[in-house]
Amino acid sequence: MGNDTIANMITSIRNANLGKIKTVRVPATNTTRDIAKILLREGFIEGFVDTQKHILILDLKYRGKKRKAYITALRRISKSGLRTYSNHKEIPKVLGGMGIVILSTSGGIMTDREARQKKIGGELLCYVW
Repeated sequence: MGNDTIANMITSIRNANLGKIKTVRVPATNTTRDIAKILLREGFIEGFVDTQKHILILDLKYRGKKRKAYITALRRISKSGLRTYSNHKEIPKVLGGMGIVILSTSGGIMTDREARQKKIGGELLCYVW
């Protein structure tokens, strides 16, 4: 049984959101770095730091006095036991386009909008909304 770093990252972010914790430490791999870049670009996190000890420190984003998280939900789609692939025409839209789907394509890891624009399909990694 291998390590699923994407599932570990998603679970860590989800747990931190429940506890309203500001920072999350996740293992740094090329995939988790790319996902963190997408989350930063889409405005779901404030920033991230890549330490020299192969750890990513993510700064989660909250709003208001009640500290409501910007990331409402994260869901892993493609798992190690059951991979899920889609062509560019069949990539699902999350909440009518309000959320994003993160894909692993031949052109790298990207959002559903970028994949549709480039007409590239790939493995559906996770939903974020």
